[in-house]
Amino acid sequence: MTALTADRVGPPKPLATAAHGEKGLRSMAFLIALWLCLAFGILVLAVLLVTTFLDGRERMDSGLFTNYTSQIAPETAGARAAILGTAWVILTTALMAIPIGVAAASYLEEFASRTSRFARFVELNVQNLAAVPAIIYGMLAAAAAVAVGIPRNTVIAGGIALALLILPVVIVATREALRAVPQEIRQASLALGASPMQTLSRQTLPAAVPGIATGTILALSRAMGEAAPLLLLGGLVFVKFDPNGFLSGFTTMPIQIFDWAARSQVEFQQLAASASILLLVLVIVLNGLAIVIRNKYSAAR
Repeated sequence: MTALTADRVGPPKPLATAAHGEKGLRSMAFLIALWLCLAFGILVLAVLLVTTFLDGRERMDSGLFTNYTSQIAPETAGARAAILGTAWVILTTALMAIPIGVAAASYLEEFASRTSRFARFVELNVQNLAAVPAIIYGMLAAAAAVAVGIPRNTVIAGGIALALLILPVVIVATREALRAVPQEIRQASLALGASPMQTLSRQTLPAAVPGIATGTILALSRAMGEAAPLLLLGGLVFVKFDPNGFLSGFTTMPIQIFDWAARSQVEFQQLAASASILLLVLVIVLNGLAIVIRNKYSAAR
């Protein structure tokens, strides 16, 4: 009996490949189709990037950063007001979206009861808001600005629109980062006498910083490239002054690119291409910053 049992209990046999598995004709055809689609998408993106760079390389000079836009002299026009306006709007967006998003995610993940109707209602709305088109947030921000008596074409109104746009992304990213923190850290902190709030602020949130920072920066990168909600708010396309506060008029780089690209002169097309390159570089820098922060904190842990 023992010998029979020993014969039966042996090393596990490798799983056999099915007759119509990866080596089947249909599977190979589907795999080839997937690779062709991926190659086509990469090729189109590469052609677009190369074309944009070739069109805009002549205007990648200091004047692009120091000069204001012009309607009659495109050869001397620049994107100074758009660059500063983008910085102001993104700063306002971050100040509004990050604290609210992190606080909401912390409540839902660390304090809310799994059977709470309110928590489930908030979770459902967060999931639904993540799929709402950007133009809807522009309409909502316009209504909010009118309700509180703020002009629509101001920095704070644009910040509200973009904060509403990225808030679901920040909440979801923060919740995922908090879930990745080992449960033993919370239990050890509570066992040593720390309160749930102290555990959150001193243990859980610091451990979740890499995921929170990565998700937040990627969300801000998306907000940096949005133009539809800001155009709905009345974002200006011809600005020859620097924004100087939250109630100042503004324009952003996507709006400025939209205005230049809509003009027929070749010089404006070159300006739009050079500004597009600059915007792409800023987005890549933000994404690189997210990777650096994630790797730095992950290595520290």
